Amino acid sequence: MVPRYTRPEMAAIWSAANRYRLWFEIEALAAEAMASLGQIPRSAAVTIRERGETAVAVIGPADLARIEAIEAETRHDVIAFLTWLAEGVGPASRFVHLGMTSSDVLDTSLALQMVQATDLLLADLDAVLGALKRRAFEHKFTLTIGRSHGIHAEPLSFGLKLAGHYAEFARNRERMKAARAEVAVAAVSGAVGTYAHLDPRVEAHIATRLGLAVESHSTQVIPRDRHAAWFCALALTASAIERLATEVRHLQRSEVREAEEFFAPGQKGSSAMPHKRNPVLSENLTGLARLVRATVTPALENVALWHERDISHSSVERVIAPDAAVALDFALDRLASMVERLVVHPERMAANLAALGGVVHSGEVLLALARAGLSREDAYRIVQRHAMATWEGLDRPESQDFRNRLLADPEVAGRIPPDAIDRAMDPTAHLAALDLIFTRVFGEAGPSLDP
Repeated sequence: MVPRYTRPEMAAIWSAANRYRLWFEIEALAAEAMASLGQIPRSAAVTIRERGETAVAVIGPADLARIEAIEAETRHDVIAFLTWLAEGVGPASRFVHLGMTSSDVLDTSLALQMVQATDLLLADLDAVLGALKRRAFEHKFTLTIGRSHGIHAEPLSFGLKLAGHYAEFARNRERMKAARAEVAVAAVSGAVGTYAHLDPRVEAHIATRLGLAVESHSTQVIPRDRHAAWFCALALTASAIERLATEVRHLQRSEVREAEEFFAPGQKGSSAMPHKRNPVLSENLTGLARLVRATVTPALENVALWHERDISHSSVERVIAPDAAVALDFALDRLASMVERLVVHPERMAANLAALGGVVHSGEVLLALARAGLSREDAYRIVQRHAMATWEGLDRPESQDFRNRLLADPEVAGRIPPDAIDRAMDPTAHLAALDLIFTRVFGEAGPSLDP
């Protein structure tokens, strides 16, 4: 991922230095386990740990360049690392990597990187959830118009709208936790996974010390359905980001203007048009979401490897694993900030709620007439007739609004009194279940209306 969308803590997880430290830790733990089983001298395990830790603790540009130079000759990254490590460890290095295959190191270290990355993403999700909850409680009773097909439907509260996004991100947090568990496995079973040259207790020791589970059946590699599940969890989270970003983009449109991204002092929206206030953050989030989702197909295609192992997955994962994690980390952080600073315009929401002359209350009027004795079909016909006439007369100042049309109709006036129509057209009626829904979503009802 390009530096523009990379945060330092996530970048460090996918750095070469961190990768080599994880490789060393796996090798050192393997040596220590073998020593405890009497398979290698204890002194060798101590030397490997002490000298190796010194080497990887200060791994710098010169060390990275040396490993790259060795790899240029060997054409093998793990062998290059082991050769470099041997230069620092000395004769005891002959006990490093005994009975192990490269995938034992590569797959277990990748599991650790994915776990580390997931922990950051879970913290990012917590920040998004916190921002959404605060803003949902703030606007629990802020009336706005709900839209279906992009057209005015019925009233709801802006807080309720945000609660829906909170619920989605909460589900994605659970998916992310499940995906973390899915990939948090170690496999140190040797060539083709038979333990022919390794005691399974070595694998168990490594897994326990690293906080990983043991892969029940590795074929030399950890099965890639685990990794695919992780990418799917990231992609679903990215889709949640895009859904919220798309909502903000629509609400910020000039003819809507119900909410907008914070526009900082000195910020410029256009090089040609000084008046512009563009939804650049949410547009950026939409693009990043596309990148994260794009990693799912290659991750799924990685599941079908040849026999016990090939390396067709390797080049793919070297790109998509860091890119997906880095992009999602940046996007979640940006989203949390955007939600926290989102500028909400309740007055515009009220104006848009009234913009269609009251027809958005047609459903409640329909129910009132049905309760008064009309068949649903007759009630629908009457209400739709007045709603369409109101809609078509919106641009004519002399045209009646929906309420007055209803009051002037004998079929309506003879069935329900004016106060019943007023109750049917009261938007606050749509807030009646807020406490119930908020309790379901947040575990608490939140603020109450002032008496």
